[in-house]
Amino acid sequence: MRLVALRDRARELEQVLARAGRALRIEFVEPNDLARLLPQGAVHQGVALRPPPLEDVTVEELGEEAKGVLLMLDQVTDPQNVGAILRSAAAFGARGVILQDRNAPQLGGALAKAAAGAVDKVPVARVTNLSRALEKLSDLGWRSVGLAGEADQTLEEALDSRPTVLVLGSEGEGLRRLVSEHCEALARIPMPGGFESLNVSNAAAVALYECSRKVDRG
Repeated sequence: MRLVALRDRARELEQVLARAGRALRIEFVEPNDLARLLPQGAVHQGVALRPPPLEDVTVEELGEEAKGVLLMLDQVTDPQNVGAILRSAAAFGARGVILQDRNAPQLGGALAKAAAGAVDKVPVARVTNLSRALEKLSDLGWRSVGLAGEADQTLEEALDSRPTVLVLGSEGEGLRRLVSEHCEALARIPMPGGFESLNVSNAAAVALYECSRKVDRG
């Protein structure tokens, strides 16, 4: 829907209504200027809102109360995949998501669009070293389960009621060796249809559903 009244400079505007908790300053810009101000590839309908940057949390803050499920993404770099995973994390009540700082997209643009609002609901921690993060979480009472297609046991067999960090790798490489070695268990999603793998965001949704059946959320 085009905001015709806003574009018509000859028409006097009486009021702008918005569901917001505070007053907003409205600035009119030319279409080319709006495209220049937004991130490359950003999809919009002629209106943009600039919120303050989202604040990351620490692994210690995410894991200080050991209950439920955390997600850790090992070099999952596609913004739409990460956004879709955040959306599933919100839907299934995950406590938070852990990303590697160097190999993960920022929480904006295509990622935020795919997340459909989940970037504001799911806490995100960025860390330099995922293996050390798993060690810290283990000390705090978390059990880590990595998804690996070659694992002997299924995810249903690997899960129990304990607080769980679900670790997913990139579609091409899977979990890196050191990250895999720091997981307490490796598990696969059974695929009776014979297809080799799922998109990582789809795998995350399936795994989160399985966790919702097994892991105690306290």
